[in-house]
Amino acid sequence: MTNNKTSFNKINYSFIKLISGYDLFDRRLPFMSIKSQEPGPAVWLTGCMHGDEIGGTVIIHELFKYLKTGLLKGSVYSFPLMNPFGFENASRHISLSDEDLNRAFPGKPKGTLAQRMAYQIFSRITQTNPDVVLDLHNDWNKSIPYALIDAEPDKILTDKMRHIAEVSGLVAIQESEKLYATLTYNLLEKNIPALTLELGESLLINEKNITYGFNAIWNILADLNMVEPLSDPSVFPIPDVLVDKILKYSSLPLCSSSGIIRFLKKPGELVKTGDKIAKVSNAFGKLVETITAVNDGIILGHNDYAIAYPGSPVMAFGVY
Repeated sequence: MTNNKTSFNKINYSFIKLISGYDLFDRRLPFMSIKSQEPGPAVWLTGCMHGDEIGGTVIIHELFKYLKTGLLKGSVYSFPLMNPFGFENASRHISLSDEDLNRAFPGKPKGTLAQRMAYQIFSRITQTNPDVVLDLHNDWNKSIPYALIDAEPDKILTDKMRHIAEVSGLVAIQESEKLYATLTYNLLEKNIPALTLELGESLLINEKNITYGFNAIWNILADLNMVEPLSDPSVFPIPDVLVDKILKYSSLPLCSSSGIIRFLKKPGELVKTGDKIAKVSNAFGKLVETITAVNDGIILGHNDYAIAYPGSPVMAFGVY
């Protein structure tokens, strides 16, 4: 997956100021870019929107190593660590303000801390008129990797996003509801193709998920003729019944009782309506609820905790 001409592309590293702290030191946003000598598409990679989701950052690091000699044309830009405050505290939110950065877009230059950060990120991405933006996230600890398409963008964008999701080699999922303040939603509102890649567990680096994410993004770059295709472009083993399908995201059924969850199915398994997927027992070990699937689909992940309470999600599904 390297350029036969062995040309060398220089990686540019810099920082963008976010705020000055009480100690008078600047808090900064790392920025990376690499440009081929040949003109071509512009692609953005963003990582660590949530401070406990560091897998995307590592994938970006690995990709840039190979792009030094592997980028044939175009440009790749990246904010590899968008939430340094959350990262320092292993927190999903911005630790100083307890805000979710991915609920603050497109941002405001004089808004809350999250809105100011979102404005810095969003304005710099849109200035480059990108062909694709890939926002890298991590999901529940036992989740499988999947490509997540926003709910109901316009038809032209829908077709583009479906194509990108399919060439990634990951299970393709469409959101069931619109999330109006996310990075991807606001990019799509500006007719910029944007896709979320959910790449396995948070908090720790799972090398298998790093490989899945690397291959998925490389497949997308290859589809844009920016890099040579992988000799083995496979990513996560998708069941045959799901190939070329766009599934709908669902967190149903919810739990209806309190107790201890024991999962009967694992992420990556296919389920049919009515299949038993989990059981809940009380403090004395008595069974209080058996939870069954309400749709046919694939299990994307299950709750990170053994505790159940009424209305809590048990598993996430891609349903068809």
